[in-house]
Amino acid sequence: MSTAPSVQYSITMRLEAPAKPTAVSELTSVIEASGGSVTALDVNHSDSERVRVDLTCATRNSDHGEEIVAKLKALEGVVVGKVSDRTFLAHLGGKLTIESKLPIRNRDDLSLIYTPGVARICEAIVKDPSDARRLTIKRNTIAVVTDGSAVLGLGNIGPLAAMPVMEGKAALFKRFAEIDAFPICLDTQDVDEIVRTVKAISPGFAGINLEDISAPRCFEIEERLRAELDIPVFHDDQHGTAIVCVAALRNALKVVGKNIEDVRLVMSGAGAAGTAVLKLMFAAGLKNAVVADQRGVVYEGRPDIAAGSTLEWVSQNTNQAKFVGTLKEAVRDADVFIGVSAANLLNADDIATMAKGSIVFALANPNPEIEPAEAAKYAAVVATGRSDFPNQINNVLAFPGFFRGLLDAGAHKITETMLLAAAGALADCVEAKELNASYIIPSVFHPDVSSHVAEAVRKAARK
Repeated sequence: MSTAPSVQYSITMRLEAPAKPTAVSELTSVIEASGGSVTALDVNHSDSERVRVDLTCATRNSDHGEEIVAKLKALEGVVVGKVSDRTFLAHLGGKLTIESKLPIRNRDDLSLIYTPGVARICEAIVKDPSDARRLTIKRNTIAVVTDGSAVLGLGNIGPLAAMPVMEGKAALFKRFAEIDAFPICLDTQDVDEIVRTVKAISPGFAGINLEDISAPRCFEIEERLRAELDIPVFHDDQHGTAIVCVAALRNALKVVGKNIEDVRLVMSGAGAAGTAVLKLMFAAGLKNAVVADQRGVVYEGRPDIAAGSTLEWVSQNTNQAKFVGTLKEAVRDADVFIGVSAANLLNADDIATMAKGSIVFALANPNPEIEPAEAAKYAAVVATGRSDFPNQINNVLAFPGFFRGLLDAGAHKITETMLLAAAGALADCVEAKELNASYIIPSVFHPDVSSHVAEAVRKAARK
């Protein structure tokens, strides 16, 4: 539950009040006194008796919004009309459309775009299938595929409820990289059926972005699709998170004057994101890591770890000192903490036990492993996954530019070299003169992020 007013719980109210000098200030005072934040106000009608106001405010949650409305209704002479939830309004009818790039004004246009002219294009692709990338939407189109089994922090909510997230992802691809992305929500959570379905629809796409599929199934799905398709397959929950984390850590270490080869890193979370972050950190030079999951610190030989599982890989490649204990115990004397797990696992006292110049990435969303303000009491650098604090570790910094580079290079697969290239380019978007504890990673609206990441990936892909 949100603790501060947030735009995600923003409401717009139409209010009528007596026409007196203090009419508007009385309305805003009630909202502010109730903990809301007024963000817009427009007087759209006034006469000698009444004034009508459209007032927008951010609230903490849905209940808080209802509480504010009730207090406004209780004011003498105030009439509350329509109350609109701005988040729901933004999603009415979905967030995507399909538009033709070419006008269809007359018979000539119809003959060029459709029959009979289109038959010539079909025949050209029959002769040379690679022409599909040049002559169809495949050239610039990816599929955003989910089964709805691990959506945001909501869990297994299914394909229909996952659609708004996939639409949003597609909108971000368009906004930040001019890529046409289609949300594909599959009504199955069977690995074989998902692989079979994605393979069946793959001719229409130049890449596949897997999204919000639960572990450990996501590992097998990605591995099989990469082996069986001739187009790149990217699991954003894994690789997008890893790219941004590596970029942010690279710059955070510059701020505190440490080298990645020398630090001890503790991670909370051994699922898809955590494992991918760990692997890319190792590729970037990390030597010493300890991982904890809900059963405590992961160590080789822990009785619950299944042979051949991803967790077994984690146990074999981390925790060189064979430490056995809790997350709280593990962070003592650690240089870096990265959380990709659950809310409220640590407190300020835990961060106080970390090494001097400690770095904390608390990335659980919407509520992090430790509140940023608490972590900042002792940590030198703090980052979260949220947009209302500095240093947001946001995958939108990675996936649009990463896919832009893949598509421009006509890439058929994704390599570790490409992932590291993307992380390096993202880190370099923060110039040395800009770098500080509150700015280790660029804003998602930084004008050069997508193009810099794309260029780095394009060069790595062409090698």
